[in-house]
This record gives sequence, structure tokens and C-alpha cells, in this order.
Amino acid sequence: MSAPLIPISGLTVANRQKMSATLGQAGCSKSACGSSAGPADMDPVVWAKVKDHPCYSEEAHLYFARMHVAVAPACNIQCHYCNRKFDCANESRPGVVSERLTPEQAAHKVLAVAAQVPQLSVLGVAGPGDAACDWRRTKATFEAVAERLPDIKLCLSSNGLALPDHIDEIVAMNVDHVTVTINTIDPEIGAEIIGWIVHNRKRYTGVEAATILRDRQLQSLDMLRDRGVLVKVNSVLIPGINDAHLIEVNRAVKARGAFLHNIMPLISDPAHGTHFGLTGQRGPTPAELKQVQDACDGGARLMRHCRQCRADAVGLLGEDRGGEFSLDSLPDEVEDAPEARAAYRAWVAGERADRAAAAERADRAAAGVADRVLFAVCTRGSGRINQHFGKATEFQIYEADGDGIRFVGHRRADNYCLGGIGDEERMAHIVQVLDGVAYVLCQKIGERPRQTLARAGIEAIDDLGSDYIETAIAAVVQARTAQTAQRA
Repeated sequence: MSAPLIPISGLTVANRQKMSATLGQAGCSKSACGSSAGPADMDPVVWAKVKDHPCYSEEAHLYFARMHVAVAPACNIQCHYCNRKFDCANESRPGVVSERLTPEQAAHKVLAVAAQVPQLSVLGVAGPGDAACDWRRTKATFEAVAERLPDIKLCLSSNGLALPDHIDEIVAMNVDHVTVTINTIDPEIGAEIIGWIVHNRKRYTGVEAATILRDRQLQSLDMLRDRGVLVKVNSVLIPGINDAHLIEVNRAVKARGAFLHNIMPLISDPAHGTHFGLTGQRGPTPAELKQVQDACDGGARLMRHCRQCRADAVGLLGEDRGGEFSLDSLPDEVEDAPEARAAYRAWVAGERADRAAAAERADRAAAGVADRVLFAVCTRGSGRINQHFGKATEFQIYEADGDGIRFVGHRRADNYCLGGIGDEERMAHIVQVLDGVAYVLCQKIGERPRQTLARAGIEAIDDLGSDYIETAIAAVVQARTAQTAQRA
């Protein structure tokens, strides 16, 4: 339960400036640092691999962009949550693409994006099928991009079934980030999640299929770990099927050296045409997802900032600029701009150091909070409150308590404003999405949505715009604590 709501909107400009000055001085955080050495608890070699990767570093996702190219349409599994629907630009879910590319087209498109998006740091192949199953196209794409853009990291996602056959080539191409989807290590549960697999040109179903898949997935983890490749494990949380079992999955992948475990909610909608969608299998609520994630604390390191991206996504996590770079819009000749990417990365290094110091001081400011308080933040990136409430299509969720301030996830919702006019049906859904949240921090909010939130027990604060998120939360927490003391 959140603590009783205490209005904080009376923070004055002078108080805000004082708080920013107090919390915004330069320094180094206990968990993230702008230095090349990285956090004290992480091997510098590992830090060098993850510091600019928006999926492998929670901090990096505030600054860096990824790009997926849809060059691998073939797949060797049929999962009950997957339907690789083609040409559906308005959906954001894995397996969906608007354009399937040849390796040559993909390399040209990556070059064009890199020239215009200095935040780009990672190229991934995540389908729309399976990158390891369609290995010839995946490999050709990586080779072409590595030749032209050696500073862009290479990354692939796979279900793991064909992955052991290509580990040596993956290592040889300097692909040092691989994601493997592992939804269960129990074949009985696996038989409820997959329809069939094709392995060594033979089709398998049921427990036999799930056993082969499980063994190949765990073999992939062992092989990648032994060769120094960082592995992220994705698990889809399916209520009533594998939700209680994911704690065991977390322990198992940690034991095999997985760097990160990403527990994602099932996306289940009959309109998507998946088996689960058509049979009424529901996805988890945000609270159920967080409960499972929290239960895994102490096991493998958790990823809480995943956006379940399309197989052709472009941009920062939480945004998709893929529509800006359709094949027919690209120039025939593209000049790379490596100096723009280098200048941007230099700016990020300085920004990281400044924000890390602010976050460390904010943690200390929150030390007196007895009860857990949830904040929903409207942000366009860079770790700042820099988005209007009406334009937000997701809310980043932060938690403040006696242990400090930390990011705990995000919640999606359609943006409230359409052409400058608020949509009340969307607002009602936003209120549901923000269940359990005490404060919304945004750059600006209209009076009508502010009042709607207030009736739901949520206070909207828009006088901390452009502040660092942690700094703003600390300001609210300190004001809240002071008001509580005055009332005592």
C-alpha cells in the first residue's frame, strides 16, 4: 500500500532551485558512473560492452538507440503467443515488421539511420522469425554492417534451438550480446507454450519438443558463457502457466552465467491471431509482473526497462522511428557521420557523471521515507522530466523508500491528447494503468486530466520539468516528509 497522499504542488521556484543545486553537483554514483571504469561492482571489460547498449544497461537506455533489421523471417518453432503478422505499422510487439529486408538492403538502411541518428549504438537481428534459424541472412547482414560501421555493436535474439550450431561464427564476428528466449526449464510446462519445433529436419510436438528445446537452450547458455559472450534471457510471463515457475528459471539461468534476465508480460489479444489470444489466455497485470520480478530479486540480474520491441524498431527504447526510414525514402548514396556519434558519446559521458551525482544525493534525501511511494514519470529520454502528460505513451515507474530511489519498470498507455484534444476513454485507461501510483511527474499537464488523476488519489506535478528524475523525486519526498512532520 502506498502512503497517504500529501499534496506537493506547492513547491516554490526557490525551493526547486535550491534542491537542484543541492542534488545536481558532479560526482560518481554507487551504481553508475560516467567514468570509463564503470560501476565498482562490475568488471571493466563487461562495462565496456554494456555501457552503450540500451537493452543490457538500464542507464544506457536513457541515452542510446537501437535498430532492428528484419532480415530473418524463417523460424523453427511455433509458440502459442506468436503470430508474425506482416505490415502492421501501428503495433509494437515482437515479430511484427513493415518491411522484410535482404542483407544488402539492411546494411544500406543501417548506414542511413546511423548518419541521421547519432544516438545509434546497437544493431540487432530479432526476426521476424529467428536469427539463428535464418543464419545465412543474419550472418551476411552482420558482415556487411561491421565492414561499414565498426563502432556499432552487433546483437542477436534467438529461441536457442539452432543457436549451438553457430556459436563459433558468432564469436568470430565479435557479436558479444546474444538474447535467448527461455520460458521454462520444465518440459511439461513447455508443452503448454509451444505447438511444435523443427529440429534436424524433423517435426516434434508436446513434451518431446519442449525437452529438445530446453536442452538446446541451456547448451547455448553454457557455450556462450564459456566464450565470454554476454547473454540476456527473455522469459514471457504467462499467468497460470509459468508465472510461479519463473523463479526457478531465474535461478537456472543465473547458475549458467546469464548476465541479465528479462521477464516480459504476455501480449495477448484476439486481434493478433495467436493461439493464446484466440483461446482467451490473458496477460499479467503490471502488479502481477512486478510481483514475479520482485520474487526473483537476489537471483539473476533483472531487466525492468524492456519495451518488447518490433523486429524493425529504430530509436530509443519506448520510441519507434522506423517509419522515417522506409526503403523508398532512403537516398541512393549515404555518407557516414562517425564524428557525430563520437561527439554524442562524449556528451553522454559528461551527462552521466552529472546525473549519477544527482542520483546519489537523491538516494540520501529519500533515506527518511518509511513507506514505499511509486512515481510515474513522463520522459523522452536523457533521465529528465521532459514530456507533456498528454503526449506520453508510456510512464516510467520509480519507487522511493528508505533504501533510496530506483527505476522499477514502465507502463504503457495510449497518449491522452489527440490533436490537442483530450480523450476521456483513454484517460480512464490511464488511471487504471497508474494503479498504486501516488505522483505523476511531467513537464506540463492540463487542468482536466490533473483533476481526473486527483479524484483517483494521484497528484500530478508539472513544476519540476527538465529536472533529473531522481532529483525531482527527492524534492517531492523531502517536501512530503516535511509536511508529514508539521502535521504530526
